[in-house]
Amino acid sequence: MMSTFADSPMAGQAPPGMGDKIIHARLAVGDKLMMGSDNMQGDDRGRHGFAVSVVVDTPEEADRTFSALSEGANVRMPMAETFWALRFGMLTDKFGVPWMVNCERAPATGA
Repeated sequence: MMSTFADSPMAGQAPPGMGDKIIHARLAVGDKLMMGSDNMQGDDRGRHGFAVSVVVDTPEEADRTFSALSEGANVRMPMAETFWALRFGMLTDKFGVPWMVNCERAPATGA
C-alpha cells in the first residue's frame, strides 16, 4: 500500500511540490511489515547509520530478493555463502537505501 500526500487528508497542509511524494508506504514481507515515507523537501540529512535487513527462509528467495533490489544498485557485497548464512549480500539500491539480504544457516545443535 502506498499513499501520496495529495491522496491524504493532509493534502491541503502539505508543502508545495509534495503532492506526488509518498506520505505512507506499507510493505508486507512474509509475516513481517515494513513502513516508510519520502523525506520532506529540504530534508538533506541523507541516509546514514542504517541498512534495511531482510531475512528470508531459502537461498532461492535470497537470490530472487537480491536480484530485484540490484537493478540500478551499487552492489557492496555480492550474494554469496558465508560462515553464518547460506546466502548473504549487501547493496545500496538506486534510491540510496542500503540493504542486507540474509538467509541464515540453521543454528548448530550440540552439547
